[in-house]
Amino acid sequence: MLMRKVIPENAVLIPDTAECVFEGEVFTVYQWPQEMYDGSTETFEMIRRDDAAGAICVVDGKIIVQTEEQPHSNPRVNFPAGHVDPGDKTTLAAAQREVREETGYTFKNWRLIKVWQPYGKIESFVYLYLAWEVESQNEPIEMPGERITVHYLSFDEVKQKVYAREGFLGDDIDIFEKVSSLDELRMLPEFEGTTVDR
Repeated sequence: MLMRKVIPENAVLIPDTAECVFEGEVFTVYQWPQEMYDGSTETFEMIRRDDAAGAICVVDGKIIVQTEEQPHSNPRVNFPAGHVDPGDKTTLAAAQREVREETGYTFKNWRLIKVWQPYGKIESFVYLYLAWEVESQNEPIEMPGERITVHYLSFDEVKQKVYAREGFLGDDIDIFEKVSSLDELRMLPEFEGTTVDR
């Protein structure tokens, strides 16, 4: 199912003419003939996987950071996040679902503040939202494949963890280099990129 989404200006996409040569549970492999500068043709290849969406969530002047453990990996530190599922109509809906499942919170305000493509050979994007003003709080939904512990940290504590590149928080260092307080974080502008149907 196609979804309208925003991607970075420098995104690398699989050509529409590419052929699917392998479809796994997580990765799908595409190949296509690519003309080289000398006129010859080579086979190029890229992988596609589900996008991810998450949020920096502000609750009572603190930021939610979680420690997540999965059966195949060591515990990692991150903001609430997960994969965009086929049932999610937008990346925002995916971020809201993941936050609700992992923390129990729903929020009134959401703003997309960052989108990036972690690997140029993989068509997959990470969508990071800012969420604030709690709407409701319920119990998190426990999933059989993960253990999540939620922490409430001050802006300075989060910034310190980001700069120390703890877990996946290091991916967000550019955001925390731009801001020096929670108020400045809340003022970050909406991410602007290119809109595509993918």
